Amino acid sequence: MEIKILGTGCSNCKNLEKATREAVAELNLDANVVKEEDIIKIMGYGVMRTPALVVDEKVLLYGRVPSVKEIKELLSK
Repeated sequence: MEIKILGTGCSNCKNLEKATREAVAELNLDANVVKEEDIIKIMGYGVMRTPALVVDEKVLLYGRVPSVKEIKELLSK
């Protein structure tokens, strides 16, 4: 599983990355979590509000920081 956190480095982006890593650990997933900060690449996903969560090249959410519980639900689908 490839998970990308899209964001330019703001506190919300960092919070999403932390919560995502926590969710991955709690679910014991075999996932690669990477942070994408290049605004051109972020816009390539059609995301205009960060942070965003992308799993296997599909944007699952953007513009807010979900709870660890919500991230776990998204990753379990």
